[in-house]
Amino acid sequence: MHRVMISGIGVLIPEAAITNEELVASFNTYVDAENARREGTEKPPLQKSAEEFIAYASGVKTRHVHTLDGILDPDRMAPRIPPRADDELSVMAEFGVGSALRALDHAGLTGADIDLVICAASHHQRPYPAIAIEIQQAIGAPGAGFDMGLGCSSAAAGLHVAANLVRAGAQRRVLVVTPEIITGHLDFRDRQTHFIFGDASTAMIVERMGDEPRPGRFEVVDTRGWTQFSNNIRTNFGFLLRDGLDDTSAIPTEGNLIKQVGNKVFKEVTVAGHRFIVDFLAEHGLTPDDIRRFWLHQANARMNAMILKLSFGHDVGRDRAPMVLDRLGNTAAAGAVVALKENHEDMERGDWGLLCAFGAGYSIGGALLRMM
Repeated sequence: MHRVMISGIGVLIPEAAITNEELVASFNTYVDAENARREGTEKPPLQKSAEEFIAYASGVKTRHVHTLDGILDPDRMAPRIPPRADDELSVMAEFGVGSALRALDHAGLTGADIDLVICAASHHQRPYPAIAIEIQQAIGAPGAGFDMGLGCSSAAAGLHVAANLVRAGAQRRVLVVTPEIITGHLDFRDRQTHFIFGDASTAMIVERMGDEPRPGRFEVVDTRGWTQFSNNIRTNFGFLLRDGLDDTSAIPTEGNLIKQVGNKVFKEVTVAGHRFIVDFLAEHGLTPDDIRRFWLHQANARMNAMILKLSFGHDVGRDRAPMVLDRLGNTAAAGAVVALKENHEDMERGDWGLLCAFGAGYSIGGALLRMM
């Protein structure tokens, strides 16, 4: 069995950003028009959104988006991403390549050094050919590639698979890519979710450790996963949707995009996340007090604060558990990796860190890391 490290991390954040003010203005314009259409019908009027509601419910102030065009148009409220020909690099693969090249540069490697590519994301552009194989070709990597998904725990799950393949000797170097264009799957007409998400792409290179430690890199000491079925975060958008319709020419999006029962998710994931962290650390004779830094899923500021308070017995500041969601939104499976990339250079050799993400499923993924 080999020791394993993360030798490179790459992050790509789109330039385009949307403030809460802009998002609320667009949403409320839509609500005014829709409520006018509903007058005299049995449909109840829609409730408007508000900046104060968004800040309280999520802690998000701005979010970056892959494609701004169309999102703030009250008549469309979805990004306008033109289709590409089959022989062109797909949108998701292109986004993934952007972060992959940054990770390779950080590790001092090229695509030729990678023998497996895993594209681990909450949403995939298509079932096949696998996006991972397309990324593999684009960066010039030999070997193989495959896609996997576990909601917002996808990057942590990809790291779990990659680390154990390298540990067992099946692979030498694995690239885990998480290109999240989640705004393309978001219902911007849904008051409960329209403000939550943003787009980002991340990549991690997982490889066998050499005899000499690499300063500034992390050893992957252990990884863990947990799942429990729940419908409280769900999407029904899939290929079988068409087959339940009388008219198969158009697939309805209403009710089939991302939806969640926010209050239940908050309560249930808070308890599950706290228990997962405490139990995982205990397996290694550690407590939360032993961990220098927590890179948690960037979904909800209040939920993360509550998980940590339950785990520590007191409030925990942002130095211990940094947040990026206030300026980036919930970037799905990419969020915890962004937090890791932006908040590790001040750590000292021997410091412990915990990467932990929570997602639909329910699912939780964790990686116990130690600075070399």
